[in-house]
Amino acid sequence: MGGNAAEGFDPVNLVDRDRAVLWHPYTQMLTAPPPLPIARAEGIWLYTEDGRRILDGISSWWVNIHGHSHPKLNAALAAQARELEQVVFAGCTHRPAVELAERLIEILPKGLARVFYSDNGSTAVEVALKLALQYWRNLGQPNRKTFLTLHNAYHGDTVGAMSASEDSVFTRAFSTMMFPVERVHDLDDMEQRLRDAGDSIAAVLIEPMLQGAGGMIVWPAEFVAGVRRLCDQYKTLMIADEVLTGFGRTGKMFACEHAQITPDIICLSKGLTAGYLPLSVTATTAEVFDAFLSYDRNKTFFHGHSYTANPLACAVAIASLDFFREEPVLANVARLEQQLRAGFEPLRALGDVRVIGGIGAVELISDKPGYLDGIGPRLAAAFLERGLLLRPLGNVVYFMPPYCIAESDAAWALEQIASVLL
Repeated sequence: MGGNAAEGFDPVNLVDRDRAVLWHPYTQMLTAPPPLPIARAEGIWLYTEDGRRILDGISSWWVNIHGHSHPKLNAALAAQARELEQVVFAGCTHRPAVELAERLIEILPKGLARVFYSDNGSTAVEVALKLALQYWRNLGQPNRKTFLTLHNAYHGDTVGAMSASEDSVFTRAFSTMMFPVERVHDLDDMEQRLRDAGDSIAAVLIEPMLQGAGGMIVWPAEFVAGVRRLCDQYKTLMIADEVLTGFGRTGKMFACEHAQITPDIICLSKGLTAGYLPLSVTATTAEVFDAFLSYDRNKTFFHGHSYTANPLACAVAIASLDFFREEPVLANVARLEQQLRAGFEPLRALGDVRVIGGIGAVELISDKPGYLDGIGPRLAAAFLERGLLLRPLGNVVYFMPPYCIAESDAAWALEQIASVLL
C-alpha cells in the first residue's frame, strides 16, 4: 500500500493497523512479511497478539540481557517515575545520572574517568569521533583529523558513524554525505598507515573482539592489545566501540578486558539499560576531558540531546548493574558459551563457525555473501515457523539470547537451528 491508508480502510488487528501507518527500520516495506504482533514479553519469550510464544534469539536487537519485563527492573523504573522523569541536563544534574556514572567508572577499564551521556549506540560513536577531533584541535593540532577504522566495520547509522563503517548496503546511498576514513585489514596494515600518516591521525576506532553487524567476526585478544600498542607508539587516540560487546556479551564485562587494555574513549549502549530505554555512554580518560577545560568557550564540547541522562533510563541501568553484583550473570554467560560451542560445532560442515561469550554464529558458504544474500530472509521465516526469532545477517546466522536463558531452552533453540540448516 503506497501513500496514505485507503479511504474507508478499517484496521481490525495490530498488523493491519501497523501496515496502514508505519515504516519499519531495515525493512523493504513492499516485500517484507507481516510484522510480528507482540502483545507482551516475559523472560526470553515473546507473546504475540494471535497467541504464539516465540523465543527471543537475538535479545531484541542485542539489547535485552536479563530477560523481558523483569520485576526488579520494572520496580526500579516505576520508582524513578514517581521521583523524576526528565530534566534538562545542561545546567542541572540528578541522582540517577551521578550514581550511574560513579558505578560505571568503578567497573570500566582502569583510567576511564568521565562519562558523557547520549541516547543510542550511533550517537555514542558520533560523540567519540567529535571528541577525538576536537581534542586535537583544542591542543593546537587541527591537522589530526583522519580516522583509522577496520574493514567490515559497522558503527551506526548517523553520518559520522556511517563514515567510520565499511562501505556497504547500509551506507552506500549516503556516500555523498560522509567524510573519508582510512580502513585497514590487520595490525601490519594499521602500522603502515600510522607510520605513513605522520601526525594526521585523530584516532583508531575498532569494535574490540567482535565485529557485529559486519558479520559477527571474532578477533583475537592479541589484535586488540596490538591496536593499543600502536596507538601509544604513534601517539594517537584509541576508541573502542563496545555498543554491542559491553556488559557481558563476550564473556567479560567489557571486551577490552580480554586484552587487558584501556582505550582513550569507549562507547556503550544496548545492554546498558538491559533493553528497557534508549541510553548511551561515551566515557573518556581524564586526559581527554582536561583538553576541553578552558576559559576560552570555543573549547567547549558543544554536543547534547534533549533526553541526555534521562533519569528513567539511568535508574534502570543502575538496577541492571545491580544484577551483575548480586547474580552470577557472567557465570551464566560462560555456561552459555560452552553450550554454544558444542551446539554450533556440527555446523562447521556448512561454513565458518564463530563463538564468543553469549554469541554463536555460522557464516554459511554462499555464492553471494553479505547482507543481501536472499538466504537470510528465507532462514528467518523457517526459524520463526519453529517459534524462534532470529535475524540472519545475510548468510551469517547467529544466536544471541538473553543471558538468563535456561540450559534446556538454549538446547531447544540450538536443535531448531540445526534442524533448519543441516
